Amino acid sequence: MSGSKISRRTLLTALGATAVTGCTRLALVAVNLPAAFGDYQRLVDRAYGPDSRQRLDVYVPGAHSARRPLVVFWHGGRWEYGEKADYRFVGAALAGLGCVAVLPNYRHYPQVKMPGFMADATGAAMWAMTHAKEFGADPAQVYLMGHSAGAHLAALATLDTRYLAAAAAAAAAQLAPIAGLIGLSGPYDFLPLMEADLQDMFGPPERYAESQPVNFARGDAPRTLLVHGLRDTTVRPRNTRNLAAALTRLGVPVTLCLYPNLQHADTVAALSVLARNRAPVLADIAQFIGQTAAPVAARGALSQ
Repeated sequence: MSGSKISRRTLLTALGATAVTGCTRLALVAVNLPAAFGDYQRLVDRAYGPDSRQRLDVYVPGAHSARRPLVVFWHGGRWEYGEKADYRFVGAALAGLGCVAVLPNYRHYPQVKMPGFMADATGAAMWAMTHAKEFGADPAQVYLMGHSAGAHLAALATLDTRYLAAAAAAAAAQLAPIAGLIGLSGPYDFLPLMEADLQDMFGPPERYAESQPVNFARGDAPRTLLVHGLRDTTVRPRNTRNLAAALTRLGVPVTLCLYPNLQHADTVAALSVLARNRAPVLADIAQFIGQTAAPVAARGALSQ
């Protein structure tokens, strides 16, 4: 590899390593470079709380629409690291679909534990919903989305209604129901907890079950898009399969996209201009957000 001649496959692989280990900035710089030139306005570091981590960026599409969907996207990083600025390519991709995108930071472990993560998740979601009209977004078309640990936050905020209800009550706000949940490579059913840091952040043991989105599957949950790579060894595909099955049994429309050749970070990397040819994840999201009829058939291989 020399100079600027970096293959798309190399960038995707490097981005995967970055997202999982946080050990290099090369791939994130590369995938974010094209995103800097999109047709959108980026509003940075809007506060949704007093802590320095409680800041979010808003991506407003250049093309005008009277009923723009609004998508809140949380980054991954094992609830311990990650920065919203590293995912500018996600905000640009969503703005390219005509959506207003909100990308929050949130406090990490060990600064907070569960339910501190959820206080930040619902605080950011509340901010997005109550400010939607300022950016030309429809507060009745709000989608919660995330990758990896961020997908966990999105799923739990959507399915465990206590969190958003408490946030709305504290703000004396009337909120429309969430329009949809979009999860990329998310941990939704990850007991037992074997690692000490996870045991601490989600403990004590009698509270472990409350950290599992699959335990809050409900029949009145919103439409759901779940995407996972079958080569993912960081978050096992069974997490997505199990949540999809639990929601489907209750009659919730679920679109399940399982890609046989994608690893953990590949599902979010595929939103970048440089890696979109690896998998049509952005097209999956576009179809899901624009979908009004029955869910599409599951895409990709359905066997491990």
